[in-house]
Amino acid sequence: MASAADARALAQTRVRWELLANLVRKDLKVKYKNSALGFAWSLANPLLYLAVFSIVFSKFLLRGGIPHFAVYLMSGLLVWNFFATGVMGATGAVTGSANLVKKVRFPRIVLPLASVGFAAVHFVLQLGVLFAVLLLLYREAFGPQVWLLLPALVVATAFTVGMSLLASSLNVRFRDVEHLLEVALLAWFWLTPIVYPLALVKEQLKGLFWLYMANPMATIVAAMQRAIYRDADPVLDDGRVVHVLASGGYGFYLRWLAVTGAVSLVLIALGLFTFQRLEGDFAEEL
Repeated sequence: MASAADARALAQTRVRWELLANLVRKDLKVKYKNSALGFAWSLANPLLYLAVFSIVFSKFLLRGGIPHFAVYLMSGLLVWNFFATGVMGATGAVTGSANLVKKVRFPRIVLPLASVGFAAVHFVLQLGVLFAVLLLLYREAFGPQVWLLLPALVVATAFTVGMSLLASSLNVRFRDVEHLLEVALLAWFWLTPIVYPLALVKEQLKGLFWLYMANPMATIVAAMQRAIYRDADPVLDDGRVVHVLASGGYGFYLRWLAVTGAVSLVLIALGLFTFQRLEGDFAEEL
């Protein structure tokens, strides 16, 4: 009896993964359907960002500021885009598939997860482009600190999944969630150290710095910057030291990643509970 039940559970799990993979492939095909360049468009985006921000910020807005500012920016911006794209896509995933939800019986949880998978594919492709550029222009990125990418990406994925599950289920019941989240992400972006140095925040807030780092995305972005940007206190050509990262060691980032990882697990549990609790009413709400 137990073996039969285990076999059924295994079969159901395999079906869910296959359905999830098919939905991700479908979204990718739809996005680039009839496009001459196809996936190349997703690769062009980080290259354009690197070129524009290298010129605008390093030559005009931040002259004498953060060295290799484009590298610092992109190391945080790419993971932020993964999070924001995944969560916003997942928030409207169930409501956007109303006809499917009302007519076909299937595990609806794959809808928000497919949006996260879609964002993850683009993120991996763009990260590959960034690394290719770094290999040519900033080989310091491939130092011993690059191992921090692994825990940072694991925590980023867990936090994105948790937020996606919670937002997608609540948006079916309360349609304002999608609009509220769109505004919240705009403010959230500026509360995350993507375009300004985290060391400056630490210096200004002093004892309240922990409150700033309680922002999960600040923790994830900081770890990504440490993994790619490498130099916490670069020296300018004129001999001046610029404080950029919050810490040059690894302990600071691992401790905060552990906190954010714990928060992400709680968020996933809450998201699963909320999704399963509201899933039975999806057809009626839609």
